[in-house]
Amino acid sequence: MKRLTQQDMTESEQRELKTRLDRARKAQGRELTNSENNRTKDEYIDELMAEKEKIASKARAEKRRAKANATPSTSATYDWTARTHPRGRR
Repeated sequence: MKRLTQQDMTESEQRELKTRLDRARKAQGRELTNSENNRTKDEYIDELMAEKEKIASKARAEKRRAKANATPSTSATYDWTARTHPRGRR
């Protein structure tokens, strides 16, 4: 999964990021340096990416389970796709 950017975030995620930056600024009692800003942003983006990856992996696992448990069609007499390789004969 590629790195999440601020443009890719939803509005609520962007607001949460700004809130975290404001909290960090108030905790320091001064404006944050670029390094401190970037560190705070990176920590939040890492958390978001971990959450999204967890959700995506659950969805992939569910899709695999559904595919494995799928029953073949009883009306079909022969399944051509089961006998042909997707990239053709070698």
